[in-house]
Amino acid sequence: MSKHRRFGVARLLFRPLLVVPAILLIVAATTAVVWLSRDDADENSGCAAGGVDCVAEPLPGTSSGSKSAAARSAPSSARSLGPAATASSSPSTEAASAQTSGKPTGPCASGPACGYPSAGSTGPRKAPSIRKSGNISITKKGQVLDGWNLAGSLDIYASNVTVTNCNITSRNWWGINLRPGFTGLVVTHCKITDTPGEGPDNGGSNYAISNMSDGSIEVGFNDISGFGNVLSMGHGTIHDNYVHNMSTFVTQSGEWQHTDSVISNGSDNGGLVVRHNTLLNESTIDKGATAAVGLFADNGPVRNTTVQDNWMAGGAYVLYGGGAGSSNVHVIDNVFSTQLHPKGGIYGFAAAWNRSGPGNVWSGNRTSDGVPIPPPSL
Repeated sequence: MSKHRRFGVARLLFRPLLVVPAILLIVAATTAVVWLSRDDADENSGCAAGGVDCVAEPLPGTSSGSKSAAARSAPSSARSLGPAATASSSPSTEAASAQTSGKPTGPCASGPACGYPSAGSTGPRKAPSIRKSGNISITKKGQVLDGWNLAGSLDIYASNVTVTNCNITSRNWWGINLRPGFTGLVVTHCKITDTPGEGPDNGGSNYAISNMSDGSIEVGFNDISGFGNVLSMGHGTIHDNYVHNMSTFVTQSGEWQHTDSVISNGSDNGGLVVRHNTLLNESTIDKGATAAVGLFADNGPVRNTTVQDNWMAGGAYVLYGGGAGSSNVHVIDNVFSTQLHPKGGIYGFAAAWNRSGPGNVWSGNRTSDGVPIPPPSL
């Protein structure tokens, strides 16, 4: 046997010994990749399961605004939506809504510039052409009022009524009122205002939309001006509205009407969500200015309320946060604009916030210049 042939046989004899370690190295590398993938999945499933401070990191090669990063962060965003988000909610849908609703990442020159509602994005989508007048009571369950041009007001004595694409000019105590015992009122894409000097309260009108019931209500995409306390309710969903230019007047009791863009007087467990609105209170302090969002414990503790991703300005303080007995109140990712006052409101950004209230969360709030706002105190 030649020298070359003998070395060829040796290579054949040693080849299995070389192949086996190589195979073992490949198996070990594959196993490591699998376990790394499992660790990454476990980390993000932990975000989906629960910690308040858990934020999923973007995938390599993606930005925080990319589709894949947003998808991984969706459960955390859904958690931040507050009482309205439950275990049965769709995290991806809720999170997508929150991430595309205009939440600023820095300074905002104006509300519309950062995607917040304005006259151009609210109100009727078609010209209201059905002329009505008077203070009208609605008693038919499930009735749809589409395209009404009403000189008057609506008093709702039925469930599941929808009012949409409307103009309402009220001379009554309210523009629209849901009576006790009924539920499911929906008011969208309307323009609602009062008639200064012609309302029943010494010439004034108190509420654009009032919920006197324990039932649900949805108020969205409306352009609302005038009235003293514009949106008055302890529970329901208020979203994508433009509230501005409230009326100031001296009431029958001889005092200036307190003005609030949104007001809740507590004692309600149904849950209130105020999300992605423009809420302006231009009133002066000597004529009743109170808040853009006033959460007051007048009738009982403020509970189960979310104020999220709104553009807010004006009032004595922009926000009153519910006071000492409040619980499960979430104030998240709002812009406290300085367009009316250097401190947002006449006296400041917020007051009456219970830092130690069970479930209370203050997070991501900032000025329109992008400066973070720390939680106030009582």
